Amino acid sequence: MPKRCGWVKMNNPLYVAYHDEEWGRPLHDDQALFELLCMETYQAGLSWETVLNKRQAFREAFHGYQVHRVAEMADSELESLMDNAAIIRNRAKIFATRTNAQTFLQVQADYGSFDAYLWSFVGGKTIVNDVPDYSQAPAKTALSEKLSKDLKKRGFKFTGPVAILSFLQAAGLVNDHENDCEWKSRNECL
Repeated sequence: MPKRCGWVKMNNPLYVAYHDEEWGRPLHDDQALFELLCMETYQAGLSWETVLNKRQAFREAFHGYQVHRVAEMADSELESLMDNAAIIRNRAKIFATRTNAQTFLQVQADYGSFDAYLWSFVGGKTIVNDVPDYSQAPAKTALSEKLSKDLKKRGFKFTGPVAILSFLQAAGLVNDHENDCEWKSRNECL
């Protein structure tokens, strides 16, 4: 069996697939970045496994994360999601999804793409960290605090430095796979 990061819940196939196929791979597609940012905002106060297990339902509820469609969702449509037991029914997070879509579109207009904006924080290259054991990794970093502050200044919601570090790791701007994880070097090659 391949060696994976210690945080991977081996009894959940979604978790294993997320680690093996997504987490830490450099991501440059704006729609995929928007979905991932939304997923990280839903996690605030919850486990990643909870969010991951509801991912497909969130995709359906938010039009496949087509950012223009999410930005145009009416209050009534967002309110109706409070009856959807398949997603996390937190009114603030549901409404923040629309706010974040609107703000995301503004960043795209200002920078040409969210990708260009985001990757400018790391000079366009993944930061590879020395992570002997994931339990020793920080919950936030100077980079996540800087990006969080900028996102909040622009109007993004639920983008604190802890959520943003998770986002940076997931989107491959930061490679925090454990040193002995087989995916650490795989992602460096992408």
